[in-house]
Amino acid sequence: MKVDSGSALLSKPIKSSLRPAKEIAIILLSSLLVAAGLNFFLIPHQLLSGGVAGVASIIGYVSDWNISILYFLINAPLIIWGWRAVGKRYIVLSLISVVSTTWFMAIIPQVRLTKDPILAAVFGGIISAIGIGIALRAGGSTGGFDIVGSIVTRRRDIAMGNILFVMNGLVILLLGFYKSWDLALYSMLSTFVKGKVVDMIHVGHIKVTCFIITKKRDEMLCRLRKLHHGITCLHSEGGYSEERNYTLMTVTTRYELAAVRQAVTETDPKAFMNVVQSTEILGRFARPKN
Repeated sequence: MKVDSGSALLSKPIKSSLRPAKEIAIILLSSLLVAAGLNFFLIPHQLLSGGVAGVASIIGYVSDWNISILYFLINAPLIIWGWRAVGKRYIVLSLISVVSTTWFMAIIPQVRLTKDPILAAVFGGIISAIGIGIALRAGGSTGGFDIVGSIVTRRRDIAMGNILFVMNGLVILLLGFYKSWDLALYSMLSTFVKGKVVDMIHVGHIKVTCFIITKKRDEMLCRLRKLHHGITCLHSEGGYSEERNYTLMTVTTRYELAAVRQAVTETDPKAFMNVVQSTEILGRFARPKN
């Protein structure tokens, strides 16, 4: 037993040391997906993905400048703003994402994999959205409007996909005025698909209420307090067993639900937890920090 406990203690520092490498690997994968969605589907059809990539694409379509370099230059001031408004860790990951996306866009050839612009819009949006979503889940972003959207979602209960759809829609209107309304409508379809897929992956704005029934009140409270959300403790009684229990209620996000589940199962394997989605939250709510 002593060996097992020692191994468990040793494994925690190892896991914590490997976490940055895992996050960077996820960010690199997300950058590859974003670049692939652009170079394989959107850019060959002169469509837009929206956001900074969309702005860079418009300038590139009109001037024949290098879109990857434009993407990096336009992202620079947004990264500086995010450093002040969001936090260092988030922006460091976002900076890695912007640099790696720029590099992937430069080395991946612009190949038209499909002749159908509708298919290009849909699959380009899906692939880019998967990249954006997993970057957000890792605690970073793909830069650009994702940084703006992350700042807004930290202050308001607004879906990230909705924010991106509105901002990207404004960029796509420019494509309609300067290029073609057909291309603008195809790009709007791609942006709509991308927003929906991002919301399926990035669930930090979705709130859930957890009801936890346990006999280990103090131990459970000690673990749950580390998650920085309010907890209400109620005395309860089993309807059949008539045994006295404690019911703990806490509101968290879908993103943090895995941490709550782990805390409950490790503290009291016999505990009962019921999770319901919360449609509206009034009052103070501590938002997750990256």
